[in-house]
Amino acid sequence: MIYADFFENIDKDTSIHEFAQVFDLNAKFKDPFHEVKGLDEIYKVFQKMYENLDNPRFTILDTMSEKNISYIKWEFSFYFKKQLVKQSFIGLSRVVFNSDNKAISHEDFWDVGENIYEKIPFISSIIKFVKNKIKS
Repeated sequence: MIYADFFENIDKDTSIHEFAQVFDLNAKFKDPFHEVKGLDEIYKVFQKMYENLDNPRFTILDTMSEKNISYIKWEFSFYFKKQLVKQSFIGLSRVVFNSDNKAISHEDFWDVGENIYEKIPFISSIIKFVKNKIKS
């Protein structure tokens, strides 16, 4: 799948013109931190990711497509800036394509609490406290 291959191979040097090969100019992108519309805004989300993280990388684990909708299971790995411990988590994307096979909607699903917030020392203790209260 061209779209999945694109995500496995992007890096900080991937140009907006390369993004334009897989995203429609008016595409929508949503994840737990962003909700943007338009190729330029989507490109900015990924450029910011490369500014904020070291060596972010997607590994495609599985894909399933029917008609113009694809589901892509992926693993995202990265390092927080100036840290030596590699982080990773698994997520799922739902992507809708137009008749030109360009994405018009890309929505990511992953647990921001478990995968990000629980790795920040002070916030982690609060989340664990709340989880324990809920379990009780």
